[in-house]
Amino acid sequence: MEQTVTTARKPIHITLPVTGMTCASCVRSVERVVGRVEGVDAVSVNLATETADVTLADSGAAGNVVSAIEKAGYGVALQTVELGIEGMHCASCVGNVERALTSVPGVVSAHVNLASERATVEAAADYTTLAAAVEAAGYTPRPITDAEAETHADIRAKEQAALRRDFITALIFTLPLFVLEMGSHLIPPLGHALMQTVGAFPLHVFYFVLATIVQFGPGRRFIRHGAASFRRLSPDMNALVMLGSLAAWGYSTLATFVPQLFPEGAAQVYFESAAVIVTLILLGRYLEAKAKGRTSAAITHLMGLQPKTARVERDGETTDIPIAEVRQGDRVVVRPGERIAVDGEIVSGSSHVDESMISGEPLAVKKGEGDAVTGGTINKTGSFTFRATAIGADTVLARIVKMVETAQGAKLPVQAMVDKVTAWFVPAVLAAAALTFLIWLVFGPSPALSFALVNAVAVMIIACPCAMGLATPTSIMVGTGRAAETGVLFRNGEALQTLRDTRIVAFDKTGTLTEGKPQVTDILPADGFSADELLALAAAVEAGSEHPLAEAVVTAAREKRLAPQKAETFEAVPGYGVEAVVGGRRVSIGAERLMTLREIDAGPLAEAAHRLAEQARSLLFIAVDGRLAGLVGVADPVKPSAKAAIAALHEVGVRTAMITGDNALTGHAIAAEVGIDTVVADVLPDGKVAALEELRKSHGAIAFAGDGINDAPALAAADTGIAIGTGTDIAIETADVVLMSGDLSGVVNAIALSRAVMRNIAQNLFWAFAYNVVLIPIAAGVLYPVNGTLLSPMLAAAAMGLSSVFVLSNALRLKRFRKVA
Repeated sequence: MEQTVTTARKPIHITLPVTGMTCASCVRSVERVVGRVEGVDAVSVNLATETADVTLADSGAAGNVVSAIEKAGYGVALQTVELGIEGMHCASCVGNVERALTSVPGVVSAHVNLASERATVEAAADYTTLAAAVEAAGYTPRPITDAEAETHADIRAKEQAALRRDFITALIFTLPLFVLEMGSHLIPPLGHALMQTVGAFPLHVFYFVLATIVQFGPGRRFIRHGAASFRRLSPDMNALVMLGSLAAWGYSTLATFVPQLFPEGAAQVYFESAAVIVTLILLGRYLEAKAKGRTSAAITHLMGLQPKTARVERDGETTDIPIAEVRQGDRVVVRPGERIAVDGEIVSGSSHVDESMISGEPLAVKKGEGDAVTGGTINKTGSFTFRATAIGADTVLARIVKMVETAQGAKLPVQAMVDKVTAWFVPAVLAAAALTFLIWLVFGPSPALSFALVNAVAVMIIACPCAMGLATPTSIMVGTGRAAETGVLFRNGEALQTLRDTRIVAFDKTGTLTEGKPQVTDILPADGFSADELLALAAAVEAGSEHPLAEAVVTAAREKRLAPQKAETFEAVPGYGVEAVVGGRRVSIGAERLMTLREIDAGPLAEAAHRLAEQARSLLFIAVDGRLAGLVGVADPVKPSAKAAIAALHEVGVRTAMITGDNALTGHAIAAEVGIDTVVADVLPDGKVAALEELRKSHGAIAFAGDGINDAPALAAADTGIAIGTGTDIAIETADVVLMSGDLSGVVNAIALSRAVMRNIAQNLFWAFAYNVVLIPIAAGVLYPVNGTLLSPMLAAAAMGLSSVFVLSNALRLKRFRKVA
């Protein structure tokens, strides 16, 4: 019987830069239209980063997603990337390359020309990613140096310049209109003089011309986007501005040219309101665009750390080539004062390298043959040559940038509440404006129609979902960017929220609380064995282990110039130790529980073991052929920053724990030295998760800090996983938060930053909601019966723009965050 086997297709994630979004309603609209596209599994739109993160079941749906966004009235700022393709011979080759390129997440279209040997790709992907796909297909890519792709930053700069141009244009035509109209009200002699010399009708025609230029010149962006939002039955902020300004302009135009249509006294003109609304909102948008640019300054700074060229040795010659042309295995020459181009390993020469961008440590690190170097760090004194081991998206710097970008584009759980509110906000505002109009028209004083129009327009203009949409993402962008500058990398935005609620931090011991560089301090042989013999046997077995304690034993044997025999049939006993055959004898080495497991009596050394454990020594028991051979004590110094960091955590109300595989005496000795509250000792690797669960039940939300390699299950099980001091290893892929330095103060700073960001978000949301709750009723005229107060549409426009600027300015205060430890 024939069986059909189906395999789950791996989802494809793409990030598209979206232009034209101005408020939370826009976010909702884009999410709605993209969500309807066949092949889309999930979509998340971020207003601050102006991006849409889309999960696709089929990469072919990317083009439909772009089309849907554009049909909805927004733009997709794709890059046009050109690649040279070598190795193509026929149309079949063209098809192969096109298929390889279109399979890359973020590629919308790819066209390959066999004659010119070029590929033109429309994509939200960089050259390196595309080139890797071409190479994987069996062809050779090369950069086209004379055609530079337009980046998202370039597009943002163009949009900012367009807003500035439109604002200045609107201001030029609005200023005389505002001065003449408002001046006539504020300075009666000026009003009388204008009426006598010019006359009401010619003056209103002049106002009409100025207002029309503003309305359909700089203001057409609101009409275009607002009309598109109505067509898709999802009105946004642009729709409110369009309706408000057009209502004031249209009413005034009719009152100017056909005043007989209006009841007596109602033929008023509000051209200045229409023009000022457009001008002030353009000013707000311009200031908002400038502030948005500053929120992503951290990414710009990080990306600027990589040099544009590299000095590479090829075919016996040393030449400077673009960074995109560096290949894995290339020999790269670095001179004093230069930034290192890509990640690699030194093959000749030595120097000191400033790695503060990775570790946060100000002192340069000595580097020599065999040492690893990281792209973006600065060579200080000497010169050296290194072999490129990671290029493009695989470098540490590129991964850091990607991590920060991912975190900045994240949506926190608190954002779900905001999304629910903004889903009905603009329709509710339109309903409130209509109700305001009707109430004033029916119950308002004469001229009721004028009062009804002015107050309805004020309600539409004062409402500002922009501030709601920006409240959370701008704080995340600035906060995660500032965190990256201080050596704290949030791999996802949710960690910002979960870390704030942390009640206890559990630490791994080796390499986290301690330096991770243990040294043999004590060798206690049992009867019938010498110290050197014991150390040689231990070193022979431990040579096959990667554990830090094993490395200490091997190093001690090397320093004593011992020549251990080669071990055979090496076997690791997870959580207990290791065993092997050395010179025909079965040697077991590990924790005391290994002796218990093998039914070996460790009693003769029990007293010595107890004494060493009280001195915070890690103990390695050694048995030969089933008989106790001795004991090795290993000391791993506590990090200088540990005690201060633990004290700082206690000051902010966070308890501390240590989870270790060492015995209880050793664990409590180290805990007492640094001030840790709770010790969970004798824990096997698979028992750390259970230990975390027990601590969570007792204390609440828990963070786990470990080295990110052996502690992956615990990092995943904790509410927040924090990898410490492993900026160039697997920690980048496993933890929620990565501290690029081994300094434990980073844990305190991460929690403090998390709390600062969430506090900032709360302030932004309070302002955004309170602003609307208070000012919409005032704009509707609820104070008029009390004290005659009405809110002018012009003041409403100014307040609306200022609300967004306030939220952005408040978020930018996070750039001033200072380390607390």
